[in-house]
Order: sequence, then structure tokens, then C-alpha cells
Amino acid sequence: MIPRYSRPEMVAIWSPETKFRIWYEIEAHACDAQADLGVIPRANADAVWKAKDVEFDVARIDEIEAVTKHDVIAFLTHLAEHVGSDDARFVHQGMTSSDVLDTCFNVQLVKATDILIEDMVKLLAALKRRAYEHKDTVRIGRSHGIHAEPTTMGLTFARFYAEMDRNLNRLKKARKEIATGAISGAVGTFANIDPAVEEHVCAKLGLEPEPISTQVIPRDRHAAFFAALGVVASSIENVSIEIRHMQRTEVLEAEEFFSKGQKGSSAMPHKRNPVLTENLTGLARLVRMAVVPAMENVALWHERDISHSSVERNIGPDTTITLDFALARLTMVIDKLVIYPDNMLANMNKFRGLVMSQRVLLALTQAGVSREDSYKLVQKNAMKVWEEGKDFKTELLGDADVLKALSAEEIEDKFDLGYHTKHVDTIFARVFGKD
Repeated sequence: MIPRYSRPEMVAIWSPETKFRIWYEIEAHACDAQADLGVIPRANADAVWKAKDVEFDVARIDEIEAVTKHDVIAFLTHLAEHVGSDDARFVHQGMTSSDVLDTCFNVQLVKATDILIEDMVKLLAALKRRAYEHKDTVRIGRSHGIHAEPTTMGLTFARFYAEMDRNLNRLKKARKEIATGAISGAVGTFANIDPAVEEHVCAKLGLEPEPISTQVIPRDRHAAFFAALGVVASSIENVSIEIRHMQRTEVLEAEEFFSKGQKGSSAMPHKRNPVLTENLTGLARLVRMAVVPAMENVALWHERDISHSSVERNIGPDTTITLDFALARLTMVIDKLVIYPDNMLANMNKFRGLVMSQRVLLALTQAGVSREDSYKLVQKNAMKVWEEGKDFKTELLGDADVLKALSAEEIEDKFDLGYHTKHVDTIFARVFGKD
């Protein structure tokens, strides 16, 4: 991923230096287990650990790979240059390249997910704070982009909190599913390596042994992992779209924080654009872009092919780096989001009471008018608001047919905003807990 959308901690997980360090740990722990089993001399296993403080030379490994055309062999050759050819002769005993590659990849995904989980926890804290801050800030709810009925800004934040809380659980589940390793040798039969080696290496790396591998760890795990990241990305876009709508000039119920010295347009000095949430919408597309290739990686030939490899070398770093950046950016946007309660109220009243139409409809039915006739009465007066700019309550109070069923006091009562917010505390208790 390009530096513009990257954060150093996540990028470091995917660096060649980190990858080779994990490869080394896999090989060294495997040697320890082999020595414990008496398969190789203890002295040779101990000798491998002489490289524990070595910074592996990426350029040298690339140089060797240019000749061998095999990345794992290039690394093992370079490792032998540090350990000594004789001492290194038992390294990779009974193993195959996928034992190293797949186990390393899953270690990296686990480390990346730990960062994403931390990111999500911070985002949840920001959403919760803003939800309580605006629990009773009334705004109009919209369906199809059209005014519907009153809600609150706090409920909007609470809705996003609940969604992201589900995403936190998805990340935890994805982490658990991907946290497996395989040291099972060619075609996964353990013919040349004892299963105890796999158990030892996985324990050292914080993984579970893959119950059954072929020559690779099954890719349905990875498909589920990247699908989970895709869902998180879609939720980021969901929040971003709401903010972008609220910042539209005609709406202006909220806007991204505009810092001192910030410029909105090279041509129009007045502009304050929702560039951060537009950026998040785009980044979400990049994360989701990995989902289909990850699904297609599930079907491999027989015990192994490498059609998945080129895909994962890209989507592993790109999706986790992008999602890490996006979660951090969204947290900042939520933290600093500027809210305009007066504009919310003004927008809600733009059509002069029209949003209370359902209350009037229900009151008429309860007063004995059929639902069909009630709907016609309310819609007739509502259309005067849409088409002629009339006041809804005034029209109802002047409609003799309505007044046959409802008194003026009963009509007035149907325009009480508190009616629509009376269960906000109940919803908050469901989302955040009763405390």
C-alpha cells in the first residue's frame, strides 16, 4: 500500500525483515523439536539459534533468489551463511516450503488483526462518547433520502456503535480462525516429520496446529478472514456516507472538522468538503476488492498449487494496512465531527409539521375512521404542504372531516416531539448496557 494510506506499525508486519524473522523462528523452533525427538543432534539445533540476533540481509536473499528462483531456498542458503553449512544441514528437516510460508502468513495475519482489534476498540469509544453527547439531539430520520420521522443524533451514533461492535466480534472470530499453523511436510502426511514438531512450533508462535493440511493450510480460513475485513470496510463506508450526506450544503447537520489553514478547493476559496469520508468510501472499495480473490483461492489443485500465492502476497498487506488506516481515520473524524443541532431542528421543520403524519393517521384510525379513509384524509392535507407550502397542522385544524374524528387539542397533541424520543433510553440500554 502507498505510504499516504499507511501507518508504520501495520506496515512493519509486512516488511521483508519481519517475514524473514518469522521464517527463522519457524525453522529454529522446528529444529528444537527435532532435537527433542532425537531426530537431529542437539548441538545442531542450538547452533541455529546463533542467528537469533542477526538482521537478515534482504538484498543478499534477493541476490540468491535471482539464481535459485525459489524464495525459501534463498533464505535457507542465507541462514547457512550465518550458522555455518555443517551446523545448518538439519534445518528444514522433513519440511516443505508451504510449512514456512503458510505458517508465517498466518502469524502475520494474527498480528495484523491484533492491531485492527485495537483500532476498533478506539472507534467504539469515540462512537459511544458522541452517542451519549447527542442522545437527545433531535434530527429528522430519512428513508429513501426523504424526511420520515424524528430520531436523535445519539441514536445515529448508537446505531453505528452497535454495527462496529458486531464487527469487533467478527474480527475476533476471524483472528481465531486464521491462527493455525502447519508443519506437516510434503502433501501434509507427516511422513518425514513428526506431528510433535508442528505442535511445538505452533505453541511457540501462538497458533493452533491445523487439524488436517494438505501441503497448504486450507484457504477457506483465509476466505472467511478477508470476508470479515470486507464487512468491516462496508461498515466504515456506511458511517462515511451518512457524514457526507449531513455535510451537504442543503443539509449541514454535521461536518468534518476544518482545521486552521486547511483549504477546500484550488478554485473556490469558500469550499469545505467532506474529503476524509470520501476518502474512506474509496478505501472501503479497496478492502472489499480482496474478498472475491480470497474466495477463489479456496479451490486449489489436489494437495497444492500456488495460484493463491500471488494473490495473498498482495491482499495480505494491502487489506490490513488499508483497513488499519481507515479505522484510525474514521475514529479521528468521529472524535472531531462538528454537529449543528439548530440546523437539525430547522431541517426537521422545513416542511411545517409534515413529519407527524403517521401520528395523525393512527389517531384517526383509533377514533373509528377506517385506515383507507384515514390515509386519504392525511395525504390530502400533506400534499398541500408539499405542493403549496402550507402548514400541516393548520390544514388539519381547518379540515372539517378531520375535526369530525379529532378535537383541536388531540390534533395539537400529535405534534409533540417528545413522543418520538420517549424510548431512546431503552434503545441505549440495549446497545450500551443498562449501566
